[in-house]
Amino acid sequence: MPRPNRHSQASLLLLLLFLLGSGFLTTSLLSYYASRDSIRDSIINTELPLTSDTVYSEIQKDMVRPILISSMMARDTFLRDWVLAGERDNAQITRYLREVQEHYGAFTSFFVSDKTSTYYQAKGVLKQVKPDEERDIWYYRVRELQEPYEINVDVDMANADRLTIFINYKMHDYEGTFIGATGVGLAVDAVVKLIDEYQQRYERSVYFVDTEGRITLTGAQGGPLGTKVGESLADVPGLNGLMEKLPTPQSGRFEYQEQGREHFLHVRYIPELEWYLFVDKQDKALAGIRQGLYINLLLCLLVTAIVLTLVGLVLRRYQQRIAMLATTDSLTELPNRRGFDILAEQALQEAQRDSSPLCAVLLDLDNFKQINDQHGHLAGDDVLRRFARQLRDTLRQSDILCRWGGEEFILLLKNSDRQAAYDLAEKLRQHCAEQRYTVDGQSLQVTVSLGLSQWHVGESLHTLLGRTDRALYRAKQGGRDRVCLDL
Repeated sequence: MPRPNRHSQASLLLLLLFLLGSGFLTTSLLSYYASRDSIRDSIINTELPLTSDTVYSEIQKDMVRPILISSMMARDTFLRDWVLAGERDNAQITRYLREVQEHYGAFTSFFVSDKTSTYYQAKGVLKQVKPDEERDIWYYRVRELQEPYEINVDVDMANADRLTIFINYKMHDYEGTFIGATGVGLAVDAVVKLIDEYQQRYERSVYFVDTEGRITLTGAQGGPLGTKVGESLADVPGLNGLMEKLPTPQSGRFEYQEQGREHFLHVRYIPELEWYLFVDKQDKALAGIRQGLYINLLLCLLVTAIVLTLVGLVLRRYQQRIAMLATTDSLTELPNRRGFDILAEQALQEAQRDSSPLCAVLLDLDNFKQINDQHGHLAGDDVLRRFARQLRDTLRQSDILCRWGGEEFILLLKNSDRQAAYDLAEKLRQHCAEQRYTVDGQSLQVTVSLGLSQWHVGESLHTLLGRTDRALYRAKQGGRDRVCLDL
């Protein structure tokens, strides 16, 4: 996955800083009415949207990880095998959900079986879901979903009915048949703290409203004019006709009057929650407009610096997280194929530039399917993890090791000619044959077949890997547990 250009990111931040700074400097030179109009335009078109975008980005950041965790649970072979085996040992599923909850820091974790209608939770069996039970409607809605998951805000019965953001993920067996729903929950308290932080930092009101016009989430001090969760915008002066302007989910900018005071409002629809995010700022006309204008300009510059810093930090954090997820194999913590493509292209360029030898080695664990069949996929995964760790410890720091897929691994050996690479490959083969892996009380030997080829000047990565793969095929056909060179 190509990473965003850091120079472009810096240019964007500088451009935003330049535009905002120029706008504020221009307003300081205008007359009283021109300054007032400019401040209003800054609030509506710049400050509120930036605050709204930042809050939305924070919410998205907090929800990406739970979605990935829920996706992993829905595809977990242990969980599917446990269900298909008849859900015989409740202690196993309870321990599994508890470990997911504790390891990933989730507020709650759950699994609902479609066969038995049992609601499993990290504390044990919670209940039996029923189609005529109002609090179980969510499950039957998820079962009919076309999408693989939904994000739902609901109370958590397992945690004293605390308001929770649930990621409800559909789970299927190996034939694609629906067998239940699983996922994790994120406490709404974290969003409340986020709201309080932004209200204090930017001196504006932040709250959430559902599509029916009811206030669903506010900071600790409540919503507009002290309203509380569950109250309707129809009861708030100045906002009672706003929902008529939002007949369908959409975003917008609005102004309204409340007891002679002017408010600027930015509304953003969040489809994941089916809520509106409201960012509300009151325009306070102070005596001494010139002094107020200068103070306001200074505050705007500070806010701009803070927002730009936050935007930069958020962008950098997302870039690092996305790059890691895209290029790293989660099981072995080695680079995956995408990560290998990036590293391999760099290695080829270095070899081309320095006229240095470069060799590729494909490794395949022999008869690995038998381990999965006899001891289960979890045991097989453990063998792969330990094998990858031992392999990584044996190599030089400059060598490139990646998981190619399944039980296959690939090596790029820098500054190694054909003979040196062969000696190393043979050493690896012998080392692997000497290792023993304890699985279910049994000591297992895992041998490995290796295919090796040396890069030719001007040769593409695809051609090099094709020759290496053919060498590996000959090693497998020749009886396994051997090293074969390309012809």
